Amino acid sequence: MMLGAVLFDVDGVLLDSTEAHRHVWDAWAGLRGLDASVVWPLTFGRRPEDTVRLAAPELDPSQDRLVLDQLLDQQQDAFPAVDGAVELLLFAAAGLPLPRVQVYGGDVAQAKPAPECYLKAAAALGLEPSACLVVEDAPAGVAAGKAAGCRVAGFTSTHNRDGLRPADLFFDTHADTAAYLEVAGLLSTGSLA
Repeated sequence: MMLGAVLFDVDGVLLDSTEAHRHVWDAWAGLRGLDASVVWPLTFGRRPEDTVRLAAPELDPSQDRLVLDQLLDQQQDAFPAVDGAVELLLFAAAGLPLPRVQVYGGDVAQAKPAPECYLKAAAALGLEPSACLVVEDAPAGVAAGKAAGCRVAGFTSTHNRDGLRPADLFFDTHADTAAYLEVAGLLSTGSLA
């Protein structure tokens, strides 16, 4: 199968947001009288509003999004690149523009595990989903990529391989990612989105 583009999730794949997000969700759970250890697993691969709906259905997700945004603002620069991501992508470090296609949580009506984000990205690139490789670190993201009809690589930064099944393949590091993309001919073509 020929691949035409790679669709990267950001949190946990390109940026190591785990510690900052853990602080935010622990603080939010404390404010709402919830058990942070129950809330935390609900956050992976989901928009904040969707996590609020799951963790505390009685709350207004849009109002709590404002609280979460304020807590996140307190984290400042707590989002370092995942090891190897800068070398893999080189966007800011090399003064290159961001990928031409970006799909954010606010751009879709249904969050992961719904396939909408990856269907939109493939369409914006003018590709069939089957020509795209999704790189995901969360079960909901893997499910979204598979439901979209993409080939999916599980990136084991936040979950182990068993937690990322039914991914088609796995990358433990971005050296693994780069090696695969080089063999697939995608590193030199600018097909990273």
